[in-house]
Amino acid sequence: MTYFVSSIGLKGLEGYRVTVEVQVNKGMESVTIVGLPDASVRESRERVIAALRSVSLLMTEKKVVVNLSPAEQKKNGPLFDLPIAIAMMKGANLITKEISSDTAFIGALSLDGKVVPVEGMVAAVLAAKKLGFNKLFLPLDPNVPHIDLPELELNYIHDLQQIIDIFNGKQTLSFPLVRNQLSDEWFHDKDFSQIFGHEMAKRAMEIAAAGEHYLMLDGPPGCGKSLLAETFVSILPPLNQEQQLEKISLYQLAGAPYRSLTQPPFRHPHHSASAVSIIGGGSNPKPGEVSLAHKGVLFMDELGEFSKRTLDMMRQPLESHKVTISRAHSTVTYPADAIFIAAMNPCPCGFHGSKEHYCTCTVHQIKTYKNKVSGPILDRIDILLSIQPVNLEQKQFETADTSEVIRSRVTQARERQYERYQEIICNGQVPYEMLIKHSPLTSAQMHWIQKISSQYAFSNRVQIKCIRLARTIADLKGDIHITDQSLEEALTLRKIQHSMPAVVKE
Repeated sequence: MTYFVSSIGLKGLEGYRVTVEVQVNKGMESVTIVGLPDASVRESRERVIAALRSVSLLMTEKKVVVNLSPAEQKKNGPLFDLPIAIAMMKGANLITKEISSDTAFIGALSLDGKVVPVEGMVAAVLAAKKLGFNKLFLPLDPNVPHIDLPELELNYIHDLQQIIDIFNGKQTLSFPLVRNQLSDEWFHDKDFSQIFGHEMAKRAMEIAAAGEHYLMLDGPPGCGKSLLAETFVSILPPLNQEQQLEKISLYQLAGAPYRSLTQPPFRHPHHSASAVSIIGGGSNPKPGEVSLAHKGVLFMDELGEFSKRTLDMMRQPLESHKVTISRAHSTVTYPADAIFIAAMNPCPCGFHGSKEHYCTCTVHQIKTYKNKVSGPILDRIDILLSIQPVNLEQKQFETADTSEVIRSRVTQARERQYERYQEIICNGQVPYEMLIKHSPLTSAQMHWIQKISSQYAFSNRVQIKCIRLARTIADLKGDIHITDQSLEEALTLRKIQHSMPAVVKE
């Protein structure tokens, strides 16, 4: 007789239904697992056999065949230990109650029969809801916050004996849900009120945060590029519950630590990092830095020092906000919806165009250095900004807005966007058709954009980015329509340093 138990397989963050089929027959003692298992799944047979001894189930003189269906999908990880053990206990009549197909099981087993957490459990929980399961049995992970999903009942279990008691209707002691408390406090040791000068750069960062626009800072060493970028995350709104779960799922799959639930992630890879560590991949594909920055900030300092291959591989994530990794046995997709901030020097020595220092670079060196960042990459960046050092002796500084004050303005601007589009999406990502439908430009404004674009050889992508920027600037001001002032400021943020013709009023 064949016994069926439902479980969940993972391809990146995407889950699919797995049916664990077990046949127990008399014969020479053996456990065979089929259905494209990887090494960790094949090793389940040793863990399961040892764990079953904790409930006095010995598989002597039993020939067990385990099939993980669908057979054409590669199965990864020890998530299937628990459902395999349950199917084998059904075959031995330790569990007599019928288990419905809308109930799923995930979890690894220790040799003494305890159910232990593994990587990817949060992703499996989110997948269970999408797949239509009503109940999910899983181990308690004290490092994961409480997950409350409507229409999905989560049952945390301690060991195999508890499973037997539950399904045989016996009274059991409740298992205490003890969790490590992750702090919701923000760990920002930098604040915009502590940065003197750079008013235009602060304004550009507020716009970038409000509309999720990409930003590139260009300037000599020591002018404050890294400081501005590292302070940027302090003006981003906190993550909602869905974003928190996505963040935890990605960090679990990558085996990376995190300190806060609500704080948007900030990733700052070194320029010597490999392309795989930044984009993601490996023989068993795992998320890279662009995915770990999901719903947060990816900051690439010294952009010109990254390898050209790495920068060119960034094209797809910057455009589609996801990373697709193809391998011979499977293709996985990870989200990569982060605000991209880059910083670079104007030349290898850093002082090209400086009035205080002499540049020692040749024309060829400067050209080679600049060409590392290709045109398609620059095309994908919304704001191109040049900044210069602040003279602390000559400038009179006024009290600047704190990050909390700026964050409140950013949050209000985002709320206006969510209300306009009736979904959680910002101007930096909204489809152009939807953007124009809700915020049409006047014929004079369109004519002005075309004139400027022709003058400065703007691509169609850059023209659309200017309109997106103008929409975000108008949202920060609370304007219903895109104003001429918003368009002018947006074009200025594309590093237009010459005088521009004014909009001709109709």
